[in-house]
Amino acid sequence: MNCPEWTVRDLVTHLTTVLSYAVAAFTDRNAESPRASTWEDTLGRWDGERMAVREALRRPAETPLRSPFPHGGPITVGDWTRRLAHEFAIHRLDAESALPSPPVTRYRTEFAEDGIDEFLAFLSPRRGRPSCRDGIVQVSTDTRTWTVLLHAGQPPALGEGVPDLTLTGPADDVYRALWGRPNHAENVGDATLLEPLAAP
Repeated sequence: MNCPEWTVRDLVTHLTTVLSYAVAAFTDRNAESPRASTWEDTLGRWDGERMAVREALRRPAETPLRSPFPHGGPITVGDWTRRLAHEFAIHRLDAESALPSPPVTRYRTEFAEDGIDEFLAFLSPRRGRPSCRDGIVQVSTDTRTWTVLLHAGQPPALGEGVPDLTLTGPADDVYRALWGRPNHAENVGDATLLEPLAAP
């Protein structure tokens, strides 16, 4: 796991919290942190939030919603659908890693590349985590390339330029690398430039 001290119960609680934020956006109310004293209660809260989100996602994809992020303006139901798909895909790997014999899970190129794009073009600029220095990071799969500009005191943004660091590999490995999961992607250059892009 990216948070190796977590238990599976911690993971379910985290995902329930993410779903709670989604429900809050759909209903324009404040999110409630899940509090559960037993495993059964944890699963019950998980099921409740999951069903609420499932119903909310029936709205048209272009429906605007309040954003939980500090930057980037409003988002839509479609954005939340995409955000949840990748949040759960990454944490699926965490859950599988807790098994005695984890399955060999590989995400399709199209899905992994969408996850890379969602991370670099949507999530990173909206989180508002500022860089401490200037630099250019180029992220490439076999079929797509993203160039990320880092400026001191500003969140990462896509642009153009000669890279100080390249992160390359099959889409599934680059996807995992951006989220801090075990991978076989290769980086060449100043690896500290990846710090402003570190997964939350």
